[in-house]
Amino acid sequence: MIRLYDYWRSSAAYRVRIALNLKGADYSLVPINILSGVDEQLTDEYRRLNPQMRVPSIEVDGRMAGQSMAILEWIEESLPGPALLPADPWARLQARAFADIIACDIHPLNNLSPLAYLRQEFGADDAAVSRWYAEWIVRGFRALEEMAQASAGRDFLFGDTPGIAEIALIPQMANARRFKVDLAPFLRLVAVDAACQALEPFKRAAPENQPSAKPA
Repeated sequence: MIRLYDYWRSSAAYRVRIALNLKGADYSLVPINILSGVDEQLTDEYRRLNPQMRVPSIEVDGRMAGQSMAILEWIEESLPGPALLPADPWARLQARAFADIIACDIHPLNNLSPLAYLRQEFGADDAAVSRWYAEWIVRGFRALEEMAQASAGRDFLFGDTPGIAEIALIPQMANARRFKVDLAPFLRLVAVDAACQALEPFKRAAPENQPSAKPA
């Protein structure tokens, strides 16, 4: 039995939902509201499940683990279904590198914690926070767009089916649109996003389709 502790708008949790859907896994969701003022991830109960007090967390037969990219590796290694990584070792390296630009370089700078810190410690207003957010997306997307040109003319980045690169990209594209980042320079990324959004596993994983989603 797989239980995913997630927040509907968390891009890290979004990644895991996509991966589980691509594998055709049977899982249940446990919503954790991480918004400031609610902070369900900071409760003693959740701390016992995940000492880092972040989402997502995954529970498998009573065992708990966190960190979305590590969870993706477990999903790939443990669950049947379509491969999330290419068969060729070099292509696997490239796919992981693409995903890590998002997970390791873009996302940590734009997570709720640093954005709140900018407001609290430096007095950043909404406009300043939005500029910060867009800056790191654009820097990362420039590199990703160049890397994605190697697969121009195909629907997906490192093979004939979506995998870890798309699993990381699509939530970040949603974040970019939410913060009104200009995506005109990133036509290849937009094309890959459109190809993925047409697939049922991605549709079911989308934030707005989660049972705990709140109106914008």
